[in-house]
Amino acid sequence: MQRFQDKVAIVTGASRGIGLATARRLVDEGARVCITARKPEPLEAAVTSLGGRDHAIGVAGRGDDGEHQGAAVAATVAAFGRLDVLVNNTGINPAFGPLRELDESAARKIMDVNVFSALSWVKRALGHGLGAGGAIVNIASIAGIYPSPGIGYYGVSKSALIGLTRQLAAELSPDVRVNAVAPAIVKTRFASALFEGREQQVAQSYPLGRLGDPNDIASAVAFLASTDASWITGQTLLLDGGLTLRGGL
Repeated sequence: MQRFQDKVAIVTGASRGIGLATARRLVDEGARVCITARKPEPLEAAVTSLGGRDHAIGVAGRGDDGEHQGAAVAATVAAFGRLDVLVNNTGINPAFGPLRELDESAARKIMDVNVFSALSWVKRALGHGLGAGGAIVNIASIAGIYPSPGIGYYGVSKSALIGLTRQLAAELSPDVRVNAVAPAIVKTRFASALFEGREQQVAQSYPLGRLGDPNDIASAVAFLASTDASWITGQTLLLDGGLTLRGGL
């Protein structure tokens, strides 16, 4: 399929994991992409893996830095002439434990990166030409739908991101569609603390018998960003390997 022929996308937090898999899926289907991440060296390696600068560019910086966001969006339009898709994948979780022990500065940082920066990326994308026919996909989490011991405030931030998705969908219709995906545990470095050393045991909780792979998420994101989903907006697609068939987490 070439659903993204002549389309241009920005994927944030995309030097590895879900972000890189998503960028690769979009490129494979004809898109040109700008990917972002904090560290320049892994980002450049990711650009090379996507086929080099005919297919992808990278702009390094912090996802919650407004100057970085503006530079990345401007560089995308300068390099490729347009902007059609924004995938908000950047996220952090520097805290583990019960909410009563949560450091307040960590809580503010989680919200800044996981929620407010997504809105900032959207505003800058809209200001640089993302318009009629455009699509935004936010990477939320199953933790934003069901309580998740140990990562509770991360879940709170993803609940807020799901709410932001609905509000933006209402405000930007009919020109720009806005949806989200909410994965359960995916085998990435980011989620490694949730399964490392006990993957088989954790996977037994999933009716489909395995944890998620970044490509599982990338395919769903590509669907929501494509014209195949042209009558879908304001939705959050739960990607959980059947986990919630057994009553939640």
